[in-house]
Amino acid sequence: MMDPSGRKEAEDWWQTALIRMEPNQIDIRGHPIEDLIGNIGFVQMIWLCLRGELPSKDQSRLLEAALTAAVDHGPQAPSIAAARMAATCGVGLNNAMATGLNMLGDVHGGAGEQAVSLYRLALSFVDEGDTPDAAAGRAVEHWTAHHGKYMPGFGHRFHTRDPRAPRLMELVKIAQDNGVVSGRSRGIALQIEEHLSDIKGRAIPMNIDGATAVIYAELGFDAPLARGLFCLSRSVGILAHAWEQTQQGGRNKGPLPKGHLWTYLKPSE
Repeated sequence: MMDPSGRKEAEDWWQTALIRMEPNQIDIRGHPIEDLIGNIGFVQMIWLCLRGELPSKDQSRLLEAALTAAVDHGPQAPSIAAARMAATCGVGLNNAMATGLNMLGDVHGGAGEQAVSLYRLALSFVDEGDTPDAAAGRAVEHWTAHHGKYMPGFGHRFHTRDPRAPRLMELVKIAQDNGVVSGRSRGIALQIEEHLSDIKGRAIPMNIDGATAVIYAELGFDAPLARGLFCLSRSVGILAHAWEQTQQGGRNKGPLPKGHLWTYLKPSE
């Protein structure tokens, strides 16, 4: 039967299983909001919104560890530097945060997503019958051929050993021993780390992106969500830096201190 008022068409314009909102009623994934407030934490709410169900206590603890670890890495990180510069330009905190968050792309912020894809590629080779060691080498070779020599999740331009990664991997091992996760992504990540170190002739340790990717993969998140979750995590650091810069003051602070100028490349004759 046709709806001459067009109401059905209007109501179906947006469709969501996330939220039911009517006068005096708000349900998130079927849970009345008043039942969630004060009874679950923010990390559990993230899981509920993304996955449609509440996590176990151990799942929530592992996700929280990953989110906590990636909050900040200092003003040398482009996203943080951009937010601080924006804060000196007379914009509000939300604008400064947006400036920083918009810096998170394939190069700065995308390695976690790429590492999840790398692990799952290697595990697909294991499922085909390769040994973990052979699968790791095959995945590295495939990734290099299709994406270049940069290997997401391993090595670091500042740290010879990223202090965040070992702790996260320790927590994954505990979760694996307790039956919370399978440990497959952890195992293949360690195989890739060993393979990279062998072919490079020096240690190429896992970094924060590789370790958080292990957690996101073990918890069953799709690869693109690893980037979204990183953005949630780093937004805390971006907010804190933008607020700190606002308190410190300063106007129109650019990337170089006053009195320092960039290298000018003269036009060729």
